[in-house]
Amino acid sequence: MTVLKPGVQAPEFSLLTTPDQKVSLSDFRGQPVVLVFYPADWSPICSDQLTLYTELKPEFSEFKAQVLGISVDGVWCHLAFSKDRKLHIPLLSDFEPKGEVARKYGVYREKDGEAERALFVIDAEGIIRWSYVSPVGINPGADGILNALESMARDDKTKSG
Repeated sequence: MTVLKPGVQAPEFSLLTTPDQKVSLSDFRGQPVVLVFYPADWSPICSDQLTLYTELKPEFSEFKAQVLGISVDGVWCHLAFSKDRKLHIPLLSDFEPKGEVARKYGVYREKDGEAERALFVIDAEGIIRWSYVSPVGINPGADGILNALESMARDDKTKSG
């Protein structure tokens, strides 16, 4: 499986964020989107990573970027995890068919049945502008995301300038 690279159209998806609400990538067309694929709710590294992104929400908001967490966990697991960790970013359930969206992005770990720890920054037109797959045991932080968002903002100013 090959991880999608910058310059490629981001595959569309629609995933549950609550038992009765779906979120689609196209809902955010016109603004940057950060997709955060992660292996599993409740793991220490995932908890730290998603807490960091919640804390940095004001910085992401400066770029009008929407951060979306995606794992193969079910909706109820996401809701309990999000409440317990006081997360303020949507967590989307790639549960059934299991890992379908992770597969589209080339980040499904077949042997584990989980997603890689992968980041994608998608521009307002739906094009992947930056992607990174971190070793599963390492929190990738936010520097790469923020650098990609800054670069996109500079490019947009150059285009409109």
